[in-house]
Amino acid sequence: MNIFGAVVFFTLVITFFIKLVADLLNLKASAAGLPDEFKGLFDDDAYRKSRDYLRATTLFSLFSAAFDLLVLLAFWFPGGFNLLDQFLRGFGFNPVVSGVLYIGSLLLMQSVVDLPFTLCRTFVIEEKFGFNKTTPAVFVADIFKTLFLAILLGTPVLAAVLWFFEATGPIGWLLAWGGITLFSLLIQYVAPTWIMPLFNKFVPLEEGELKHSIMDYAEEVSFPLTGIYVLDGSKRSSKANAFFTGFGKRKRIALFDTLIAAHPVQELVAVLAHEIGHFKKKHIIVNMMLSLINLGVLFFLLSLFMNNRLLFDAFLMKDISVYGSLIFFSLLYSPVEFILSVLMQALSRKHEFEADHYAVTTFAGGASLADALKKLSLSNLSNLTPHPFYVFLNYSHPPVMQRIIRIREHSAGCHAKS
Repeated sequence: MNIFGAVVFFTLVITFFIKLVADLLNLKASAAGLPDEFKGLFDDDAYRKSRDYLRATTLFSLFSAAFDLLVLLAFWFPGGFNLLDQFLRGFGFNPVVSGVLYIGSLLLMQSVVDLPFTLCRTFVIEEKFGFNKTTPAVFVADIFKTLFLAILLGTPVLAAVLWFFEATGPIGWLLAWGGITLFSLLIQYVAPTWIMPLFNKFVPLEEGELKHSIMDYAEEVSFPLTGIYVLDGSKRSSKANAFFTGFGKRKRIALFDTLIAAHPVQELVAVLAHEIGHFKKKHIIVNMMLSLINLGVLFFLLSLFMNNRLLFDAFLMKDISVYGSLIFFSLLYSPVEFILSVLMQALSRKHEFEADHYAVTTFAGGASLADALKKLSLSNLSNLTPHPFYVFLNYSHPPVMQRIIRIREHSAGCHAKS
């Protein structure tokens, strides 16, 4: 094993153990008593159930991650990457077609390995705790729809990236980056209309108090609403959520039907005010720009390691190729990705605080966002006392208690000013 192989191996192992420590600390922290803020909402059985759910999902995720790591090592060390490559080269396809088949085969194998875990998570763990609403028919349909989209959209994009690196030399990384950027923007634009409806029904919110309250608030904050939709989230889970998607004339606000069923109008408008806050604070644009910059850096660095013999030796490869460079450099880049993910999580938590602040300071009933968060914590069996190290590594949203405290402070400040 050369230096590149050692970096990849030890990164995989060290990252796994860092996450293991975080998970164990998080489980230990869950033994804390019920926070006073939630007394009267959580009874003893509900709080015990939330901790049982955390324990079950944590142990399951640890087992799944350990299994994935062992499968990767068991494929790598006996020369699995090379065996697959030599098999596909035997068909005599050109490098782009071979590359699409090679990467597609690896992704398909990973999906097959992960399928039993997905089945167990959905039909055993989520079922046990009362969340799963997915039928076997819906589950199978989702798999085929995802496969269809991967072939329809992923194949030409991957082929284009490989061709750019194969045919355009030193500027290949720049052309690939530009192509992926344009494709990403296009997907953001068409997804609400053409892709997301393949998986869920989006029904326009009917006339009534909720719609009128949302429209009044949107007009008050000068937010041009082009669509408020109800999403049939209950088709797959009893968990509730809301989100903002798309941009331009195709942007949508989507409310899960489970969310509408569980919350009064004022809380729902407060949740929507939070989502609008993300738009107003330009969080969506910032996140998109950072992702595209990261992709550009990734492609540039990939160009420096393109067809590097030492990198291919690390994975026991006989022949070098652009598609092999893409796979193996992505593994070599994993420690950078790990650090970037932690930084992006921190930025996301900051954005959530800002969106909460926007909701409280622009909506008269913004303080009810705290009540909505409390109810969501109960319905989703959220962990109320996560360990700070686990939050640091994994949380895209601040812990619910921190958000509630900030909301109370902002609300008190607004009342003091008025």
